[in-house]
Amino acid sequence: MLTVRELTKRYGGRTAVDGLTFTVEPGRVTGFLGPNGAGKSTTMRMMLGLARPTSGEALVNGREYWRLDRPTRQVGALLSPDAAHPGRSARAHLTAKAAGGGIPRSRVDEVLEEVGLTGVARQRVHGYSLGMRQRLGVADALLGDPGVLLFDEPVNGLDLDGVRWMRDLTRRLADEGRTVFVSSHLMSEMEMVADHLVVVGRGRLIADAPISDVIAAWSRTHVLVRSPDAARLREGLERLGPSVRIEAVEDTWDDRGARGVREAGGSCDGGGVRDGGDPGSARGVRVGGEPGSGGDVRGGGEAGAERSARDAGGGRGQDGRRDRGDGRDRSSDRSTGLRVFGLGVAEVGDHAHAMGARVHGLRLEEASLEEAYLELTGDAVEYGARSGPAASGRDASGNAAGDTGPAAGDPASSESTAGPAGPLRRLGRRRSR
Repeated sequence: MLTVRELTKRYGGRTAVDGLTFTVEPGRVTGFLGPNGAGKSTTMRMMLGLARPTSGEALVNGREYWRLDRPTRQVGALLSPDAAHPGRSARAHLTAKAAGGGIPRSRVDEVLEEVGLTGVARQRVHGYSLGMRQRLGVADALLGDPGVLLFDEPVNGLDLDGVRWMRDLTRRLADEGRTVFVSSHLMSEMEMVADHLVVVGRGRLIADAPISDVIAAWSRTHVLVRSPDAARLREGLERLGPSVRIEAVEDTWDDRGARGVREAGGSCDGGGVRDGGDPGSARGVRVGGEPGSGGDVRGGGEAGAERSARDAGGGRGQDGRRDRGDGRDRSSDRSTGLRVFGLGVAEVGDHAHAMGARVHGLRLEEASLEEAYLELTGDAVEYGARSGPAASGRDASGNAAGDTGPAAGDPASSESTAGPAGPLRRLGRRRSR
């Protein structure tokens, strides 16, 4: 078990770690997340006695690292792929460590086999690729067969097969009852392997919770429904109580069957949700059920609908309503969609059937760990770069920015960034739903 209590580390006037408190339990993989400069590596170094805390404590199995008996048998760590001397072979490096830690020499061959380096064990480390050095670092961590393991960016430099191997190894170690603490910037990998998350920003704790809770609490996972009986369906679902929340969206489609989903009175978003105001971030939503649509993925903004209507030979009638070019009012071809929070796809479908409401499309819009992470750490990014025209010194038309044009700010001083889900939530506050 790893225990951190009010851990603080200052370097001169800069606070790298600020009052962190959390516990890493055995039998699960705990992911350690945070932007660059958040204090993750410093925290792990203090856990291993490589840096002295300014205040607070970091304990391994209830004791400070330097107080442990035979620490290599209790704790294994990969903090850097360059820990081994480049002039030594992998076998020589591990043999020396085994001798110093009172570890049987036979264990060297076991860990070399475990990480796949048996065939190159006698080659000098300076000839290894980054991925091979990472594997050697994992072998080093496993050498004493410890119950506590810390890995800092363990898949950095690994090929696809190596990433899958590391994922399986990490999962197996936790299933054996060991304490596994993994720092990574790869959200897709963390989502696949982690059970619990500790998220930090600017040295402070942002979240300490199961990964499923983090995704659910800091994102907008919902069921998207397309129905011509949306009003009846909404009324029925709202009777289920406050745990179910409904938002209306308008499903628009052109004469060729292309369509998208947008806010009722608003605009389209990525994955069916956009807060508006960012024309570059719209992503289409695949909605099935209409003949001839082919399941296209298209955006649903007004400008796009107008262009589609014109391409099909249509336009606007005298009363301003868009038609097909044959005098028919196409507003009747619009149906309202719903975003349903608090129910699963099967539950929404069953309720719709019970109410006699027709459903033309039903799908789960599920948020990812990456989206939740961006929400959590938006204001904690210390080295955030600005993207877009201002970053290149040119305005939207491609001209050089003048005195009145947008100027690139100081990246290190930015306190918030914008991601796929729009402006990110302020630190420590849950986004309103």
